[in-house]
Amino acid sequence: MIPPKPRSSDVRGSVWRLARAFRRDLLSALPARLYRAWMAEFRSPLIHSFVCNDPALVRLILQDRPADFPKSDRLREGLAPLLGNSVFVTNGAEWAHQRRIIDPAFEGGRLRELFPAIWDATDAAIARLQPGEIDIEPETSHAAADVIFRALFSLPIEHRIAARVFHAFRAHQEAQPIVNLAALMPLPAWVPRWHSRRTRATAAQIRGLIADLVDSRIQAIAGGTAPDDLATKIMTTPDPETGHCFDGAEMVDQVAIFFLAGHETGASALAWALWLLAANPDWQDRVAAEGRALTPDFSTVSTLKATRAVFRETLRLYPPVPMMVREAAQPECFRDRAVPRGAQLVLSPWHLHRHERLWRNPDMFDPARWNTEDGKASARDAYVPFSSGQRVCPGAGLAMLEGVVMLARISAAFRLSPGQQAPVPVARLTVRGRDGILIRLQPRETP
Repeated sequence: MIPPKPRSSDVRGSVWRLARAFRRDLLSALPARLYRAWMAEFRSPLIHSFVCNDPALVRLILQDRPADFPKSDRLREGLAPLLGNSVFVTNGAEWAHQRRIIDPAFEGGRLRELFPAIWDATDAAIARLQPGEIDIEPETSHAAADVIFRALFSLPIEHRIAARVFHAFRAHQEAQPIVNLAALMPLPAWVPRWHSRRTRATAAQIRGLIADLVDSRIQAIAGGTAPDDLATKIMTTPDPETGHCFDGAEMVDQVAIFFLAGHETGASALAWALWLLAANPDWQDRVAAEGRALTPDFSTVSTLKATRAVFRETLRLYPPVPMMVREAAQPECFRDRAVPRGAQLVLSPWHLHRHERLWRNPDMFDPARWNTEDGKASARDAYVPFSSGQRVCPGAGLAMLEGVVMLARISAAFRLSPGQQAPVPVARLTVRGRDGILIRLQPRETP
């Protein structure tokens, strides 16, 4: 049992009608035929974009020739107030410089070192949860924010600045989706970019609070009192090619995207995973049993096999980032169609993960598919919740660990059942419930 897909329809008429549809919900604004199409071309006097669902094209763009398909500069249109010049939106030499500094923080045994932060944040989340029917999204947002602050700055969410960033981010959540109309079309300078006064204000507030945290950490590093966490690791790692470290302003940009990636996306995935377990009690019992056996010893994470399959299936059905945009740096030919230089190339995990020609029963919740050869083959061709290739999310390992551990332990603490209303997925900054995600919680008896 899963919620129905948002109703898709062919949006016809003026650019402004398309803009209103995108603003309302990106997922339902796109036509239903994309769940079967290998490629779709959208063209008007202002728009020329291609949705690429062919796995060969996805590999070409993300893995084989990523330099020829950079992130679209138009992506900055919706995210610039918050993310500045972060690694999420940069290209070329600047992006490579940023990744050479960031990647070492997530390499080697770092997940083992970050496990206590996840464990403690889960303890706090379970203590906050109350019996009865609740909207689980605010709770998973709180929990994911707690993890990212503990991992980055060794601060629980109850810390004054951390709590203020969290509440400001909740106010910012109704801003544009990651893929918006500005990302798909070359809007003239006089066309409004849909950055409301509230969006600009909350982005400025978040960045100001992050700047305070970064400034404090710079002082702690200088005084030799900084904890050995992600922020310290990233701020003290020089680019091996240039010797340059991030300065304070650059670090604010990077922390903003770490918070977006580690908070918004993690919250979305965990909320949908909990709802799917509420709607599928057989899998919930298996996950709860694994959660009861989990201990603060990192080695026990390897026993969460059913939980990991459930979380992977959640990322398939509800990828937190539903679409990615690249740009053709030169003329191309895709599937016998001319792709001009500057065309916007939309890669849609939302459609790719539910593609009717790539997955068996694509709309069915079936964690067992990950143990079949059919499921493994589909995953190789059509599963990109964290992107792939050079620009794969550097925190993908942390995200999987966080989601699996929290899912197992919350399921062990509470019996979950669906709320009175099934959630309807919509694209905000991430895939969220249009009216929340309602779940009924009942404490389990301690064995």
